[in-house]
Amino acid sequence: MIKLLTVVLVGICFTLKLNAQQNIPLDTLHWDINAQTYILENYKGKDAIYIQRGLAFLKDTKFLNGTIEFDVYLTNRQGFPGVRFRAVDRNNMESFYLRAHLSGKPDANQATPVINGISPWQLYFGPSYSVAYKYNYNDWTHVKIVVNGNRAQLYLDYSTVPNLSWNLVRKPQEGEIAIGGGGVAPMHYANITIDKTKSEIIDFNPIARKPIKGVIPEWEVSDMFEETLLEKTTGLKNLINSRQWGKKIKVEEGVAANIARQAVLRDGTPKNTVFVKITINSDKDQLKLFEFGYSDRAVAILNNQPIYKGNNRWRSRDYRYLGTIGLFDAIYLDLKKGKNTLLVAVSEDFGGWLITGRFKDKEGIEVY
Repeated sequence: MIKLLTVVLVGICFTLKLNAQQNIPLDTLHWDINAQTYILENYKGKDAIYIQRGLAFLKDTKFLNGTIEFDVYLTNRQGFPGVRFRAVDRNNMESFYLRAHLSGKPDANQATPVINGISPWQLYFGPSYSVAYKYNYNDWTHVKIVVNGNRAQLYLDYSTVPNLSWNLVRKPQEGEIAIGGGGVAPMHYANITIDKTKSEIIDFNPIARKPIKGVIPEWEVSDMFEETLLEKTTGLKNLINSRQWGKKIKVEEGVAANIARQAVLRDGTPKNTVFVKITINSDKDQLKLFEFGYSDRAVAILNNQPIYKGNNRWRSRDYRYLGTIGLFDAIYLDLKKGKNTLLVAVSEDFGGWLITGRFKDKEGIEVY
């Protein structure tokens, strides 16, 4: 009986230890590393992993609430080192990363969900999801993320107050943890620890996002097709008629609807485009201004006639253009009395598969 009790107590202590702070060894026994290049080495006095274009997922550990900490040695080259957590699969998770080359800029870092393989930072941008911070390129940067429920906080370089507080977009769900990132520049990571017992959120004051007044709340979404099919206008009617409908997307943050909620971009096929649709009932023939935004590229079609083509991709308009979503474009719609159908073919590369729009003047029309 005493022997059995001892075994039980040892098991309890081991479980408690796993839930408390763990300094995770950096080796292939503990990490599933999927990267273009990686090196396990001692760097600047610390056992480190050097990762380029990829992620290392921690094996046999699930995370819901708690604290994640690590050190990263930044350079001023373009890179996006960070952490992924609550990864329910390899395409859906929460994410925080540093824009190592943008020291001191308002977008020096980024908190964003990953939804069906897309990290929609072109929707989740601004002071609600990033904070200006001047990085040190001559020493290790310490990153600490505290997660509790649908809230998270960032502490940089052992700050005693949070540098950033934000609301998590995804439903709280236990998942994997990963370190690493994209971009050309590889980075070194060291001293990775997890403590599931420390999830206290303090001074939680996230910056509220200002919604777009009068934005269209919902769009219907078609099945996916290849963007090149839009090039031949003679086949446009057949392309439209052959689509399948029924899925809907709602506006998030009062700003834009996320197409990735209903379409998986990288599903093994070359398809990268959907139609989104609204119907406009007009009480007479009239011209109405429609303000809209999209990501990445769009073709607008009113009553089966193409009327607009545009590109809002990252760096499409100048070298620092971000392609973030907003009402940055507008077209005049020649509405006929009765039912009018507005389609927007939206194509995506990365950063957010998005659509938004509004009629500032709704007199004489009904939109659904």
